[in-house]
Amino acid sequence: MKRFVVVVLDSFGVGYMDDARIVRPQDVGANTFKHILDKIPDLRLPNLEKMGIMNALGEETKYMKKNPNATYGTSSLAHFGADTFYGHQEIMGTKPKKPIKEPFSACINRVYEALKDAGYDVEYKGNKLKFLLVNGCVTVGDNLEADPGQIYNLTAALDLIPYSEVLKIGKIVRSVVNVSRVIPFGGKGVKVEDILNAVEEKEGKFVGINAPKSGVYNNGYQVIHLGYGIDPEVQVPTILGKAGIRVTLLGKVADIVSNDYGKSVSCIDTEEVMKLTIKEFNSMDKGFICTNVQETDLAGHAENPERYAERLIIADKYIGELMNMLKDEDILIVMADHGNDPTIGHSHHTRENVPILVYGKQVKTGYIGHRDTLSDVGATVSEYFNVKRPDNGTSFLNHIL
Repeated sequence: MKRFVVVVLDSFGVGYMDDARIVRPQDVGANTFKHILDKIPDLRLPNLEKMGIMNALGEETKYMKKNPNATYGTSSLAHFGADTFYGHQEIMGTKPKKPIKEPFSACINRVYEALKDAGYDVEYKGNKLKFLLVNGCVTVGDNLEADPGQIYNLTAALDLIPYSEVLKIGKIVRSVVNVSRVIPFGGKGVKVEDILNAVEEKEGKFVGINAPKSGVYNNGYQVIHLGYGIDPEVQVPTILGKAGIRVTLLGKVADIVSNDYGKSVSCIDTEEVMKLTIKEFNSMDKGFICTNVQETDLAGHAENPERYAERLIIADKYIGELMNMLKDEDILIVMADHGNDPTIGHSHHTRENVPILVYGKQVKTGYIGHRDTLSDVGATVSEYFNVKRPDNGTSFLNHIL
């Protein structure tokens, strides 16, 4: 057996980064895990505790202590801001390139012309702030859920247009804009009127579709995230896949990381995605699994520490099952991609350091240091399987084996 599993507890930060004072002052004071413990002081996560989560946090509570036998470290974010998409691209070995931030209104005419040149029917919609309607069934505008100016959404009624065509439209938009992400998505059972009735404006600068309100998430939802400066060829899943090594991506990571040679399964429910992880683990003799536990992040956006703790308890249970299943050569890492402190006073991600917790029967005890980039995990995976290194990152395999 030679299996490497990375479980990403989405938004599970352990304290704001030093540069937050300059680049994200709204995040100063953030510490997702500490503040959840403050709100739920009797929280118990025995398996994460065993893996060294309190070591990574640097504090203890009455019920959760540091483990002197843990293998752990922490990592800064090398990507700009605090983003799930770029966090996972970074984990997979991408060296982050800085996109620009701008409202869709700044490039709407450029997008309009590119889509018209490609033969699409394009209309300007909206009042003072404009967005686009393409072929009468796909809107293009600002993403209203992430930090403003970082993402443009394509929201589609998939009863009227196949998702493959929505993706083509998205790639045209991607080719002429420089924000971090373009996200083409859609659902079935949704009318164009439902989408247009969900138009909202923010801060007098941003206009787009309130996706949950539109109903596109409810039935037959499909999505692919198109990132800025992303080359799958230098990322772990593609490198492993080309080498004939089995790769499985589960949860939100399946929507945002390219895995042309492997298996990707989207899933949101924490228990379901962890059960899928265990099922996949048991079905392989050799391979790489990366799982994203998304509901922790959703609880952070909802500013609900109690719900966040509930999701952690579920994840911890199944992490314990994975720990018990590991054979001699297997390695498990539990980490995060950024923070999302539910107590900080805003509902956006927080720029935090994250834990890197390592477990395995042959893993050496100790502190693996503070890493400068999440890509060190991807570099470690590549060295473990003895394949080409990804574009970014320094392996810490020698610290753990």
